[in-house]
Order: sequence, then C-alpha cells, then structure tokens
Amino acid sequence: MSQKFADIINILPKTPGVYKFLGSDKEVLYVGKAKNLKKRVSSYFSKGSHGPRTSHMLSKLVSIEFSEVRSESEALLLENNLIKTLVPRYNILFRDDKSYPLLKISNHKFPRISFFRGNTETSDKFFGPYPNAWAVKESIQLLQKIFKLRDCRDSVFSNRSRPCIQYQINRCSAPCVGLISETHYAEDVTRSISFLNGNFSEIFEELTVLMEEAAKFLKFEKAKEYRDQITALSKIIQRNNMESSNDKDCDIFVVASNGIFVAINTATVKGGRYLGDKISFAHNSERMGLNSQEVLTEALTYFLIQYYEKKVLPSVIIVNNKSAIENFNKWLDLSPKEAGIQKKPRLIFAPRSEQGNWAELAKQNLTQALVRKALEANSLKDRLQYLISFLGLDLDDEQALRFRIECFDVSHLSGEATYCSCIVFQNCTLQTTKYRKYKIKTAKANDDYGALKEALHRRFREAQEIPDLLIIDGGKGQLAIAEEILDNNSILDVITLGIAKGEGRKVGLETVFFDKRNKDLGQPDQNALMFLAYLRDEAHRYAILGMRNYKRKTSKKSILDEIEGIGAVRKKRLLERFGGLREIEKASVDELSSVNGVSLALAGKIYSYIHQ
Repeated sequence: MSQKFADIINILPKTPGVYKFLGSDKEVLYVGKAKNLKKRVSSYFSKGSHGPRTSHMLSKLVSIEFSEVRSESEALLLENNLIKTLVPRYNILFRDDKSYPLLKISNHKFPRISFFRGNTETSDKFFGPYPNAWAVKESIQLLQKIFKLRDCRDSVFSNRSRPCIQYQINRCSAPCVGLISETHYAEDVTRSISFLNGNFSEIFEELTVLMEEAAKFLKFEKAKEYRDQITALSKIIQRNNMESSNDKDCDIFVVASNGIFVAINTATVKGGRYLGDKISFAHNSERMGLNSQEVLTEALTYFLIQYYEKKVLPSVIIVNNKSAIENFNKWLDLSPKEAGIQKKPRLIFAPRSEQGNWAELAKQNLTQALVRKALEANSLKDRLQYLISFLGLDLDDEQALRFRIECFDVSHLSGEATYCSCIVFQNCTLQTTKYRKYKIKTAKANDDYGALKEALHRRFREAQEIPDLLIIDGGKGQLAIAEEILDNNSILDVITLGIAKGEGRKVGLETVFFDKRNKDLGQPDQNALMFLAYLRDEAHRYAILGMRNYKRKTSKKSILDEIEGIGAVRKKRLLERFGGLREIEKASVDELSSVNGVSLALAGKIYSYIHQ
C-alpha cells in the first residue's frame, strides 16, 4: 500500500458511508457501501489474497473518495444512486428494467388487450411486469379464448366493415361491427381484470349466476356463451393447477455464478400460473472469476432495488440469498415513497411445497443458462483467437479479453431512412449495451461514403474507449474514409480493415482490405474470415433494425410495402383477409398462400421478411 492510500485510510471515519475507487482521469472504478468506512476500505489493502476482479481493480486504483451518511440503510440508497449514475466498470451491473414487458388494457370505449413496453404513466391499465414476451402473449391468448377481447390496433378497429378472422375462430366478440354491446363488452373486460388478478372463484360464481338467469328466461344462446366461458376457464385452471396455491402471486429471484459470469433469473407467478422466467447476465461480470457470496449478494441486492423502484410489489418474494433479503428489507424500510409500497411483501429464503417447486425450477433454468453462456463464450473466444493469430498480435488471455472490436455498416431503404450501425465485441462477447445507431443527417441520399464519413466523425469525436480493431463493411473506398477520419482525430494505433462481399454475397467468399500499415497481412484464413463475416452480419442486422423502426414511425407505409412483389392489390387482400399486420405476423406460410394472388413462393418470402 502506497503512502498516499495509507494517509487516506488514516483519516477515514468509523461511521457508515459510501466510498469510490477512482482510476486515471478520475474514472470511477468501483462504488461500495460500508457500515464502518475505515474497516471496509482497509480490508482491500490487507495481506490476504484477493480474487482476480479485486486485484485487477486495485492495480488501476489512483485515488479514493468517500461520503459519510447517518446509517447503513442510507449508505445503501446512496450507493445504489451512484451506481446507476456513474456505471462503474467493476460493480456488477445489469440492464435497466425497461426491458420487462407488460400487458396493457387500453382506455377505450371498447378496450384493447396488447403487449406493451415503455412509459406506464397513462390512463391505460397495465399488468406485470412479466418475465418475457411469451408470458404476455400467452396471457393475451387466454383472455381471447375465454373473454373474446379484441387485440387489433385502434386504426384497424375503427375502419372495419366486417368481422376479421379472430371472430371467425371464436377469439373476439367483434365489437368493431357492433356484434356485442358496449355494456356486455365492458363486463368481459372487468372479468378479464379479475382473471389477471387471480380472482377465479368470483368469476366462476358470477358466470354461473348469469348462465342460470339466461337459461331461466329462455336466452339459451347467451346461456351457452356463459357455459363456454366457464368450461374454458375450468380447463385452464385445471391445466395450470391454479387452485392449489395459497399465495397465488409471487416473484422469484435466483442468483448464481459459474466463476465467469454472474446471472440472475427472475421468475413470475400470477394467479398460481408459473409464467416463465428471464435470465439477466451482468454487463461486466466476464473474467471476474468470483463465486463469493459477497459478489452474489451485491448483484442481487441492486437488481431487486432496480426491479422494484417503479413497480408494484407482490405479496410474496422468494430470494435464494439471505444477505440480499436483509439489504432489500433495509431499502424497503427507508424508501416506502420511492418504491410505492402499500404493504411490505413477505420475503422467503427457503420456500416449501409448490413455492419450493417453482424456486427449484427457476434455479435449474438458471444453471442451464450459465452452461449455455459458458459454451457460447468458449466458442467466441476460439474465434477471436483465430483472428488475433492472423493479425500477428502477441496477446495474453487478459489482453485478449480487453481487445475491443467495432464494426460499422450503412443501411437505407431506397435512399431514405439512412442509418449507420456500430456494434462492439469485447470480453469474448457482443456488448449489445454499447451498440450505437447513427441516423444520418447531412449525407445525400444513396451516398454510402458520405453516410459512413458522418457516422465515423461523430463516433471518434466522442471521448469514448478507442477500439483495437475497426471493421468497415465495404471495400477500398470505405476503408479510405475510415483511415481519413482516424488520421484527422490523431488516432494511430487502430488496425482498420474493410470486408467486401464476395460473389453472390456468399459467406466465406469475402475479400478483406487492410489499412496502409497492415496491407501486407494478406487474406485471412477461413476461421478468421468467418469471424469477421459474423461481426459484419451483426452490424448489418442492427443497421436494418434502425432503418425499419424509423420508417414505421415516420411513414404511413407498412412492412408489406418493403417486400418485393407486394403491390396495392395484394396488400389490400392480405389486410382484408387477416385484419391487420399483427395477424399477418402470426400467420403461417400456408395461411398466407391461401390469399388470392399470393403464391406459395411469395408467401414464403413474406414470412421470411417479417420474421428475419
């Protein structure tokens, strides 16, 4: 320990607080909390051995800052806020919880049920969060089977003149053409909300009374509708064993590490139905090499806080880490207003019976996900090593992990909605949270050179980490632009290459062009070339995603207008046949080919384009 750090430790108080480890240029490496600041910070400089994560962090440590607070709970809150604001590279960080999907019932005369992500501060009703998109879609399908609520967009709903296929297959009551009254539809919406809240016995009793009344007054068709709803509800309840659980709603969180990655599985149970789970991997847990309870507790604590900051708490939360439960309890006690807490949930560490089965299932799924992640990382590590060897670089394992690759690709639709993507590969994996999409503002239409130049200029004028390898989708012209931008920004140590598509755009036939300093490298072998093509294809996929999203937001055209062979007549027939784009997206190739004028080949083309 240097004299500088010894002096800092000497002035540290023995009170609760938060400390920051800073690297060069005041970069925040790590933020931590402590019940006793002096004791906690001193432990980093003790003679005991540290894991690779801590050792690597200490090797970059330049200075230490700290803040005192009144209690350990306040330290937890402050630490959480600093981690979200500063995003330190050695804290275990997860994606923002915006990615969790919701089920929405719109505020409409005839409400629509739909899948939703985003801001919930509207007059619509929201249910969730659900662990994945499948869970939301399955719930929507159940509501359609039982209560026949519409799922079409308002624009489709207001312009229909006859019932769509959803009505024909008994999944919608066709309020768009007046086949159900507003009052009766509202009753179905109310029952749907009760269903989502797990009030099954109330729905049964209500439907049974209505069925008997309808039969009594000889309204047999109406009685049959109620009977069908009761039957459908009974089958679903029996299939999902809904009535066997006392606590029908609970969230389950399981944290684990395989020594390489830290991951958390979030499982959701609504109304006794296990709705599946969602695996979240820490952004920067690669190569941390830690299975310690301290790291797992830190990861799960802040994941729970982040998850519930803007969500309604369930009655029961099952967690597989005792220390995380204690920390989360402190946060609940100190921040009821921020968390929107009406009543504290019951936190369970060792669940039994059915809850125990759910927790075990979540644990098994997480274990399998960690195995798959490790296999994927090994595969990408081998691919990276082929490329490093071809480039003639002498890198050890640590340097290879830090080796940063960026790949750029330009995409546009007939000169419109031009985007340039930048994807990042580092730590033997695609760093999706570091991806960028540059909407081209100044370059002329169809000017790929100008678009690339604008995107690279914007990228390298930013004070961000510089890549070790820069890949450009294109030939000598695009490569020259990249070299020009790097030279203008005095960036000299980046290997730059362009990868041009081969004959028939077949993978494996590409030609690679290198910058002036590396022009003697020649052509890469097949292993290195396939890895370069893999990165190029990922950049292309991301660029197309940006272009399509923009076009759909700013144009009245639909995705059907982008498909060669779909004109105004075929588009009209497809929309009339299926009722809207959502239904077309659900349709199979055979269903698409049943439309007049759509051949089997064109149907396959439509299906491939929509689902690529």
